[in-house]
Amino acid sequence: MTEQITTPASATPAPDAPAPAPSARDRRVLRAVLRWTAAVVVLVAVGSATAYGVTRMDRTDVPGLATESDGRWKYPTLTAAPLPAGSPGPFAERNAAGAHYADLRALLLPAPEGATEDRALRGTDGWLETKTFLAEYGDESDRDAVRQKVVDAGLRHITARGWTTPDGTHTRIYLLQFGTAAVVDELHTAQLAPYDGPAFVARGTDAMGPDRDFPEAADSDDVLSSVYVEPEPYGAEQVRQAYLGAGDVLAVVLQSREGGAKEVPFQQTVALQGRLLG
Repeated sequence: MTEQITTPASATPAPDAPAPAPSARDRRVLRAVLRWTAAVVVLVAVGSATAYGVTRMDRTDVPGLATESDGRWKYPTLTAAPLPAGSPGPFAERNAAGAHYADLRALLLPAPEGATEDRALRGTDGWLETKTFLAEYGDESDRDAVRQKVVDAGLRHITARGWTTPDGTHTRIYLLQFGTAAVVDELHTAQLAPYDGPAFVARGTDAMGPDRDFPEAADSDDVLSSVYVEPEPYGAEQVRQAYLGAGDVLAVVLQSREGGAKEVPFQQTVALQGRLLG
C-alpha cells in the first residue's frame, strides 16, 4: 500500500523574492553537465505538485527494496510542507533561484517508528548552530575548511534531525539553506561531494568511496546526489553518507552502525528525504 504526501490548503504570506539568479533553464543545463561529468547518481523522482507516495514505496519502486522483509523502516505518513500563498515550488519555471519557500524545518524527514530521537540535533526552535553540523567531520582542519566554504557560499540556516533505531543504527540528517540553487550546485559538485569520494571525511572513518550498489531509483533533473560508503575493512562502526543538492538546499545524510551500516534503511532514508525536498 502506497501512502500519499499531500499539500495542506493553509498558507501564509509569501516572503520577499530571492536575489536574482541564473534562469531555471540555465540551471537545468548546468546540472545535467555536472551530473554527467561527475557521474552523480540520481536517486529521486519529482512527484506532482499536490500528491505522491513516499512512505511505503511499492516493492518494485526501488531496486534493493524488493520484499517486505528486506529491512525497511516504517515511517509515518509524510505531509508536504505548506507553501506561502502564491509562492512557487523550488523547481517551478518562475522560481529562477530554486528557492524553497516552505519552512526548512518542515522539510526534514521524520524518524521512523520505534526510533529514539537525538536531542542534541534539536537546536534552538529547530535551528542548529553551524558548529554542531561541523562536528560530523573528524579532523579539525576539515571542520575549519568546511566552515569557510559554507560561510563563503552564504549559508542562511541549518536544521537537523537524528535518531537511533533498536538495531543501533544512528541516523543524522542536516539541511543547509543557501541563497540560490546555483550556489548549491557549485558547493555540492565542485567543493564537497565529488564522485570518487567526499572532499572531507566524516567522523568515525578514515576513508569513504562511491556507493556503487546504491540503486538508480529514478532519473530526475532536479536533485543532484553523491552517495558514499566506508569500505571494508572498517573499524567498530561503518559509516554511510549522502549529499543531496535540491534547489537552494544542500542535504547531508549520515548513518553509522556497529558491525556494519545496512544498505536498505540507508537507501530508503536518502530516497525519502530527497522526495521531501522535491
